[in-house]
Amino acid sequence: MTKIAFHTLGCKLNFSETSTIARDFKEQGYDITDFGEVADIYVIHTCSVTSVAEKKCRSAIQQAIRRNPDSKIAVIGCYAQLRPENLQEIEGVNLILGNAEKFDLRQYIESNTPSELDLVNNKYQACHIHTSDIQKDKKFAPSYSSGDRTRTFLKIQDGCNYYCTYCTIPHARGHSRSAGIADTIALASKAAMGDAREFILTGVNIGDYGHGTNENFFDLLTQLVKVKGMERIRISSIEPELLDDDIINMVASNEKLMPHFHIPLQSGSDTILNLMKRKYVREVFYNRVEKIKKLMPHACIAADVIVGFPGETDELFQETFTFLEQLDISYLHVFSYSERPGTIAENLPNKVSSQKKQIRSKILHSLSGQKMKTFYAQNESRIVNVLFESDRIKGFMHGFSENYIKVKTAFNPEYINKIVTLRLENPDSDGIFEYKPSS
Repeated sequence: MTKIAFHTLGCKLNFSETSTIARDFKEQGYDITDFGEVADIYVIHTCSVTSVAEKKCRSAIQQAIRRNPDSKIAVIGCYAQLRPENLQEIEGVNLILGNAEKFDLRQYIESNTPSELDLVNNKYQACHIHTSDIQKDKKFAPSYSSGDRTRTFLKIQDGCNYYCTYCTIPHARGHSRSAGIADTIALASKAAMGDAREFILTGVNIGDYGHGTNENFFDLLTQLVKVKGMERIRISSIEPELLDDDIINMVASNEKLMPHFHIPLQSGSDTILNLMKRKYVREVFYNRVEKIKKLMPHACIAADVIVGFPGETDELFQETFTFLEQLDISYLHVFSYSERPGTIAENLPNKVSSQKKQIRSKILHSLSGQKMKTFYAQNESRIVNVLFESDRIKGFMHGFSENYIKVKTAFNPEYINKIVTLRLENPDSDGIFEYKPSS
């Protein structure tokens, strides 16, 4: 039996797609094995959002080659879509598929044969590249993750029409597209037949669900909450201008929708937001946070922030810091600006030095820690419902509350994939609450 191993980098969307691709192989009799084991075929599902992400992709390829030099290596996803020629230069890579082609991976692998003899190196040049113009791709490939008993990543949307000046994702993923509500509900119902109790809605720009049709994200939510077997639903990253009052009101009023929001801010300076070509000003973000907290005082709100964007002076960074400091948010995802080939920002003047990026990143990470500490303190002694996972670390297992607070308890197999009602108390030195069941 042919052994195949998958390694996924990047976003939750990639994970949902990898799982769907892997199911196709499993159904055809392949043996799905761990990436750390010896396999006949290794598949690396890549990310290209930053230079660090691309470096991790190349490192994963080298790991696979060292693990089994005779294996077949397939590289798929965003890095493969944007810069296949870079990956082709890595000796040992056999197949490179773009984002439209990757869902036919098995067919490509089974038909892949060495091409004509490379007379320069006196060996067969066996690397095949298959990428198409993703901007012309109108197909939506539905996907959901499986294998994790606790949660499922449900892909509801793909692509983006925004073209922010720093971002390559529209070039790698194409235009915004999705299936209709009826088809999405059918996919969700199929995914809900598994053991997972929590479903995370994923996509590139999920708030843009239904773009070009008379359906929208709010309409989809009203149907998803009716799906049998979907006990908990989390909304992944959603743009602030698309997170309207109807959506917030629905999360506040429906117990299936978790009070947990991940909202990209990117900068607290309107000057920088304009340079980034974002679709909002910071007041919009402030109003969204205020609305959420008014209806759900204990909701978890995470924000993405980029430091060191071209033109970000010390004064403009201070604007961001001051804005974030006054916001009632729970924590930050901090990214140092990474110059991406082919983007508008690549040619913007007034670059910020690596040293300043590091300093600003450290400042915001510190602020994030303070925010998280405050958020956890505000929730201490509250009664919550925690869904425990199957992990086992130093004798403990972990789970998350509705509002994404991490809780640990002594490992008990009976708690795996079980929702436990408990009081948040006994925080450890890292601020993680410990649940001690009464004997």
